[in-house]
Order: sequence, then C-alpha cells, then structure tokens
Amino acid sequence: MAMETAYKQASRSGASHGRPRRKRGNQMGAFGALSHLALLVWAILIIGPILWTFLGSFKTNTEIFGDPITLPATYHWDAWGRAFQKAHIGQYMLNTIFVVACSTALTMLLGSMAAYVLSRYTFFGNRAIYFLFVSGMTFPVFLALVPLFFVVRNLGLIDTHLGVILVYVAYSLPFTVFFLSAFFKTLPTSVAEAAMMDGCSHTRTFFQIMVPMAKPGLISITIFNILGQWNQYLLPIVLLSGNVEDKWLITQGVANISTNAGYEADWPGLFAALSMAIIPVMIIYIIFQRQIQSGLTSGAVK
Repeated sequence: MAMETAYKQASRSGASHGRPRRKRGNQMGAFGALSHLALLVWAILIIGPILWTFLGSFKTNTEIFGDPITLPATYHWDAWGRAFQKAHIGQYMLNTIFVVACSTALTMLLGSMAAYVLSRYTFFGNRAIYFLFVSGMTFPVFLALVPLFFVVRNLGLIDTHLGVILVYVAYSLPFTVFFLSAFFKTLPTSVAEAAMMDGCSHTRTFFQIMVPMAKPGLISITIFNILGQWNQYLLPIVLLSGNVEDKWLITQGVANISTNAGYEADWPGLFAALSMAIIPVMIIYIIFQRQIQSGLTSGAVK
C-alpha cells in the first residue's frame, strides 16, 4: 500500500514537472519559427533588390518601366558593353582593385603587428595607445572630410591613388586593431614562450608562429576591410576630383552613370554597372564565408 502511494506521488510529481517542460518546448519552438520567418523576410529584402538589379541590366527601358517585376523577354548584353567601355567601368574597377589590394595589405600588416604588441606585451602607455586606436571607431568619416582634404593636399597627395590608399589604411586600422587584439589574446602563451626559449626573435615568433595560428581571424578582418574599402564613396569623391577621371574608383563611376542615366535614359547601363560592382564582392564573400564564420567564433570557442 505504501509503495502504491509513493508510486502515485512520483507519477503526479513527474506529471507536474513535465507540463512546464512541454510549455517551455512549445515556446522555444514558436520562437524558432518566428526567428526563421524573420530571417526569411530579411533574406528576401536583401536578395530581391540585387536580383532585380541584375535582371534589369538585360532589359530595355520599356521593360524596366513597363514590366519591372517580370523576366526580360530577351537577354540583351549590350548594356554590359556600354557600361564597360563607354562608362569606363572596366578602368574604374581596375583602379579599385589596385587601391583596395594595396590598402588592405598595408592595413593587415600594420594592424596585425600593432594588435599583437598591444595584446601580448606589457609596457607603459599600452592601454592609452589601445584606447586611442579604438576611439577612431567612434569618429564619423564625414566629420573629418574638410581637414582631411587639406592634410592630403598639403602632403601633395591629392588626386593620387597613394593618398587614397593611406587614408583607407588610417580609417581601417582602428577596427583591425580592435578585432585582432581580442583574437591574439586567445592564443596560448606557451607556444610563444617555447619559441623564445628555442632562440626565436620577437619578429620571427610573430610572423612564423603567431600569424599562422591567427589565420582565421586575419582572414575575417581582411574580408571586412575589402568590403568596406570597395564600397567606400565619400573618401574617393573628396580625394579624387573630376580633373582626374581616369583615376576614379568604381563607386565614383557608378555615381556618374547614375547621374547621366536620367539624361541619357540608359537605365540598363546603370544596372549593368551596379552588377559589375556587386558581383566581385559577392564572389569573395561566397568563397571565404566559412573562414569568416570560423574567425568570428574561434575566439569565443577558445
């Protein structure tokens, strides 16, 4: 009799404990469904305009304004040719590739070395220098356009790619140092100590041991810098005037086509130029998306 009573009490307690669990499971399931729905809506809002722009480059003006949502009746490639040759998008793209490649390489070299020293070595003024770098992230770009123009002009670098490269490096260093400092702190100190005991110098330890260990973080911040510098518009428009149109970057070329499209009624050419500016960035992100995700999560895992 006592065993039956105990069994009934255990059954009741198990049932009472089971109800909140099922309720909690239902809540988590509803939250998951809402999150997936929100992600689906967000994906449509992002992919929709890109796909519409890409398809618009194959349409005529009549199709763009008459049937903007439908597929093109015939895929016309002449808009891509006009954007590449007449609007000089090919030249602007080569200029952008050169500027972004040089500025990104210099940013990663200087940023990684600064982040490594600030995160692994203790010296007077360490935190002050680090916070000075981080404070650059809080300073909006457009507030410094006027003094930046005069500084670059006084250096004799206005209307030159070198001036744009140096400015890109200066504006990319704060986030690079901030990101890599946190990443370098997660790396084990025992490996660096063992290398120093084996006779490695600080420079050799950094380039041959610590940099390969920090590869996921370096790849992630490199992609972020490439995306940010490729899409930059304010700085090129200030540093490269209309007198050096052959040195323009791709954002300036697309903006120029956008201005002329209303007068020349060449909207397919504008969409083709936008597609040329978008496709390289999408390819880079698709290729390195796993490295970006691993770089963002490896610091937390370690």
